[in-house]
Amino acid sequence: MTTADRPATTRPTPPWTVVAALVLVAANLRTLMASLPPLAESIRADLGLSSAAMGVLTTLPVLCMGLLAPVANLVARRLGPGVAVGHGVGLVLVGLVVRGVAGDQVWSLYAGTFLAGAGIALAGTLLPGIVKSVFPAHRSGLGTGLTMMSMMGFAAIASAVSVPLARVLGGWSGSLLAWAPLAAVAGLVWVPMARRAARRAAVAPAPLGEDVTHALPWRSTTAWVLAAYLTCQSWQFYSSLAWLAPTFESHGWSAGDSGLLMSVFTGAQLVSGLLAPTLLDRVHDPRRLLLLATLLGGVGEAGVWLAPEAGAWGWALLLGAGQGACFALGLGLLVRYAVTPRDSARLTAMAFLVSYSLASAGPATMGAVRDASGGYSLLWALLALVSLPQLAALARLRPTAPRVGEAPERVTA
Repeated sequence: MTTADRPATTRPTPPWTVVAALVLVAANLRTLMASLPPLAESIRADLGLSSAAMGVLTTLPVLCMGLLAPVANLVARRLGPGVAVGHGVGLVLVGLVVRGVAGDQVWSLYAGTFLAGAGIALAGTLLPGIVKSVFPAHRSGLGTGLTMMSMMGFAAIASAVSVPLARVLGGWSGSLLAWAPLAAVAGLVWVPMARRAARRAAVAPAPLGEDVTHALPWRSTTAWVLAAYLTCQSWQFYSSLAWLAPTFESHGWSAGDSGLLMSVFTGAQLVSGLLAPTLLDRVHDPRRLLLLATLLGGVGEAGVWLAPEAGAWGWALLLGAGQGACFALGLGLLVRYAVTPRDSARLTAMAFLVSYSLASAGPATMGAVRDASGGYSLLWALLALVSLPQLAALARLRPTAPRVGEAPERVTA
C-alpha cells in the first residue's frame, strides 16, 4: 500500500491512525468471552444452567468464528475489508447490549452472545489480511503482535474486573453490559478508515491479468496443516478460558480470586502474544517457536490436572503464555504463508472455518466431561493430551512449504 497507488483525490491515511484503529477493533475480539468465566457460577445459580449449558456460552462465539469465516470473506469481497470489519464491530456492540440488558432472561444471554460472536467472526477473520496490507512483509509479525496485545490485554482486564463490576453495577448482567462502550468507541474510530478504504476501492482500477480468485484454498496442504494446528490450539484455549476459573472455585476459591487468576492467564497471553510474532519476523523456521509455545501450554494444563493447588498461579502463567504464543504464531503464519492480502483472507477463512467449527465443541464437551466425572481432573487431563496432535501438525510447517496463492495450490508431503 504505497502513496503512488492511491487516487490523487484521496489523502493518505497516517499509518499510526490505521494501527490505532486496528488495536481498538482487536480489543473487542475477546472481552465477550473473557468477561464471562468469573461470573459463571453466579449465572449458573441464578438461571439454573448446567455446566454443559454454560459451556455453550463459550461455544457459540467460537462456532460463529468457524462457520461464518467464509461469509466474512464473501462480505469483504462485496463491501471491501474495511467496511466489513466495521459491520463486524457493529454486531459486537449490538450483541453486548442484548446480552446485558435483559437481566435474568436466558434467551437474551444466548442471543446476544450469538450476535456478538457473528461480529467477532466478521472482524477477526479479516484482520490478518488487513495487517498484511498495512505492514511490510518483514514487519507483519509486529502487526500481528500489536493486535494480539490489544486482544489479550483487554481480555485480561475483562477477567480481572468482571466480579468487581458486578458488585458495583448490581449484578452480573450489568458487568456483561459494561463492555459495550468499548465496542462503540472502536466502531466510531473505524468509520473514517472504512470510508477512506471504500473510496479508494471505488476508483482504483482492477490490476490487469491478476488472478482475483476468492475461493478457499481447499487444495493447499499448507492450509490444512495450519487448520489442524489451530483446531488443537483453539480447543485448548477456549476450553481453558471457560473452565479455569470454575475449576479453582470448586477448590474453594472465591469468584474474585478466580477472576484474578484468569487475569494472570490472559495477561500472560498479552506478553507472549506480542513477543512471539515479533520473534517470528526474525526466524526462518517457525517450528522452533511453535514447539516451545505448545510445550509451555501443555505443562500448564498438566499442572492444573495433577497439582492444581500446589502452583495455581504458576500453572495459569504457563498456560496463558503457551496458548497466547500459540495463537499469535498461528495468526502470524496466516500472513506468512499467503502471497497477497487477499490470499491471507482466503487462508484465514478456510483455517477458521475448519478450526473454530471443530474447536467450538470444546467448552461444552469439556463441560459434559465435568458433569459426567463429577470434577475437573479428567477435563484437564484430556486438554493436556490435545497437545500431542498439535505437535504433530506443527512439525509439518516447514519454512519451505508453498504459500497460498502460489501455483499450484498443492503441497507435497
